[in-house]
Amino acid sequence: MKLSLSLILSLALHALLVAGWQLDTFRSRQTPELFEIRIAPQAPKVIPEPPTPPPMPGKPKASVPRMAASPDRRNSTLGQDLPAVPAAKTAASLDAPPPPSAEEWQLASTYKLKNSKRYRHNWGQLVRSMMGTAVEGPGQGVVRFRIEIAPDGSLANIKELWSTSETASKLAWQAIKSLPPLPPTPTGQPLIFERTISFLPYETGWPPSYTLDCLPDPPAFKNPFAWDGKSPQAQVRHQAPQPLPGDTDAAREKCVTDSTADTIEQEETELKRQMEIYRWGR
Repeated sequence: MKLSLSLILSLALHALLVAGWQLDTFRSRQTPELFEIRIAPQAPKVIPEPPTPPPMPGKPKASVPRMAASPDRRNSTLGQDLPAVPAAKTAASLDAPPPPSAEEWQLASTYKLKNSKRYRHNWGQLVRSMMGTAVEGPGQGVVRFRIEIAPDGSLANIKELWSTSETASKLAWQAIKSLPPLPPTPTGQPLIFERTISFLPYETGWPPSYTLDCLPDPPAFKNPFAWDGKSPQAQVRHQAPQPLPGDTDAAREKCVTDSTADTIEQEETELKRQMEIYRWGR
């Protein structure tokens, strides 16, 4: 009986455990219930505006009666509001220099020093005077020629070396083709030289100084280290510069060919010329 009772209790206990396990499995397989949650919309919050501060006590402004503006007054008011249009810049210009006078040509025809310096200067001044007024702009420029003048003063040959303006070159050629008869050359031989014609609104050339033209020309520079690769090389020795023949203080005082000596007036004129050139270029 004891064995039967304990067997029955054990079976009953196992049956209860199995039944509980089956009940939990059945509950887990069932579909879970769904819950729907709805949130009611809230009304927007209204932020109150800050209160307007009271006006500051002050003097009452006098009321100005408003009047209807006339059309002329309206136009003048509109014109005052608009910015002023700057006026157009006036281009700089410079008249041509006067041609050499008969007295200057007479002196030039007898001046033999420095390859007839007076004759060469008068020729260039005559050509520039016939080119007319130089105006600032693309037409301004400089042109350089190589000229050969026959002993009788006629133009034997001329060649344009370079130019910076087509207008200046064209005007210079026109002036050269219409040159009047010139006096004979001072030496009685062909005169060959180069001349630059300035067609600029601030410079027409400057007369050269004839001071000390009667002194001999300094010797031409010769490079003592130059070698042609064939002739035997000689040792270069430094030599002190030798004074030129006739270059003395007494000769300098007597060697004044005209009134363009070193004076205060000449120095003042040269300084004025340089100031005008530099001031124009700034």
